[in-house]
Amino acid sequence: MGASKSAEFTEEQNEISHLFKALGHPARIAIIQHLMNLKSCICNDLVGILPLSQATISQHLRELKDAGIIKGTIEGTSVCYCLNHESLVKLTDILEGFKEINTTNEAKCC
Repeated sequence: MGASKSAEFTEEQNEISHLFKALGHPARIAIIQHLMNLKSCICNDLVGILPLSQATISQHLRELKDAGIIKGTIEGTSVCYCLNHESLVKLTDILEGFKEINTTNEAKCC
């Protein structure tokens, strides 16, 4: 979506869209699931787990970090990533809100 069109939507709508866009790739879901299991990891650990190159994994990590879904700290030459709990709570709240809207309008749905 171009910058001129995204300006027509609310800040909240753009933020939600950015979060869900970051979740829109199976490699990013795999990264999140891996981080959920380990609580934290170093980027190089993912190379042996995912069928992707280091550069591609780094790009996916960057997308997740830009969306605020993960956080990262530099430790020497490695970057350690972990899930951003606040972002996950926000995503859960958004989905719960969608669920509530659907439940409220269920009788009116075709």
